[in-house]
Amino acid sequence: MPKITPFLWFDTQAKEAADFYVSIFPNSKIRDVSYYSEGMPAPAGSVMVVEFELDGQVLQALNGGPHFKFDEAVSFVIDCVDQAEVDYYWDKLLADGGVESQCGWLKDRYGFSWQVTPRRLMELMADPDKAKAGRVAAAMMQMVKIDIAKIEAAAEAA
Repeated sequence: MPKITPFLWFDTQAKEAADFYVSIFPNSKIRDVSYYSEGMPAPAGSVMVVEFELDGQVLQALNGGPHFKFDEAVSFVIDCVDQAEVDYYWDKLLADGGVESQCGWLKDRYGFSWQVTPRRLMELMADPDKAKAGRVAAAMMQMVKIDIAKIEAAAEAA
């Protein structure tokens, strides 16, 4: 099978962003950095591409200039096992300029979208009891950061 690697376009912050992400996720590292040379569209010696790993997922980041911006059409979902993980990733990714959205979505300081999603939310929304799943979905729609206790309470409400 072909290997698929997410490729993120930054203006000039690819290395800074990769360092930021690696500092948040366990088992993560910078794998390689390549640099622009003379005659290329950025100053010689500046970072061109950073290859990094987030808990086993390989990504690449390009310093490609200001031509393209991130939007919510592409995001990364973080599968969180409990509220402590939700809180950790939420707080870390919002640090120094991130912006909250709704339903567990946020944009980090670089404008990239993340979904900080507790596994329990997905379990409850897939419940065969459609009324229960509907109550959970309705509760989630009222939230910014997902609160597991509140979605569980919504699931049990009659």
